[in-house]
Amino acid sequence: MTTIAYLGPVGTYSEMAALQYLQLNHLDQNTTQMCPYSTIPQAINAAEHGNVDIAIVPVENSIQGGVTMTLDSLWQSESLQIQQAIVLPIAHSLITRASTLEAIKIVYSHAQGLAQCQQWLDHHLPTAQQVATNSTTDGLHIVAEDDSVAAIASQRAAELYNLPVLKYPINDQPDNCTRFLVLGRTAPTTKGTHSSLAFSLKRNLPGALVKPLLVFADRQINLSRIESRPTKRSLGEYIFFIDIEAPVDAPNFSEALQQLRAVTEDLKILGSYAIFEI
Repeated sequence: MTTIAYLGPVGTYSEMAALQYLQLNHLDQNTTQMCPYSTIPQAINAAEHGNVDIAIVPVENSIQGGVTMTLDSLWQSESLQIQQAIVLPIAHSLITRASTLEAIKIVYSHAQGLAQCQQWLDHHLPTAQQVATNSTTDGLHIVAEDDSVAAIASQRAAELYNLPVLKYPINDQPDNCTRFLVLGRTAPTTKGTHSSLAFSLKRNLPGALVKPLLVFADRQINLSRIESRPTKRSLGEYIFFIDIEAPVDAPNFSEALQQLRAVTEDLKILGSYAIFEI
């Protein structure tokens, strides 16, 4: 039986991504155990320590950018590889038992959900208190008991918890989407089209970041994303995450990695994988 960790509880977008993973890989839901976790690091650690086969977690949103908890956990991981990436469209609902917007005093959602609807909230619910939760569905049990409370989550979540939707969609950008990573301790079974790396620099000097980037530019290897996170050792020191539009076995890639090791402090190959857009 395949075991899958995801950010729970039931009804989150992470669970929706996990269900898409089952379809993409022709897995039977009856022989799969879905394992919800309260936080993204907990889901990743479950896969890291072998408590589950894979973890499916968000890594980047088209509005809010990188999911820092995922990036930090990836850097700390010693055994996980990106096996696949799934791009899921995100359409938020305002779920509430209130009959009017004016009756809503508090809105619950994950910090990303609140941020992705910030303009809508400022315009339609300017006086409502916004409360961040561990996931988009965490506040739904409160919505069920209090008519002055709302939550931002998916339409599927509203159906699962048998709660009414007052407004849909409410995300600020219509093309809102999130990229999820499938993380496991084994190599991907599908042929990779993209790769992800992370590295820290040997010293904080002018031009220190240019050298690693030139390694790829000189070989005509295209980068699709670069993002930094603090090393947590000292102010001004960073880890850089890059996505590359090429698999690890592409021409010149192994040579690029060899040169990259010479101009970085620590280098991690996070995976070579295929991306599926839903």
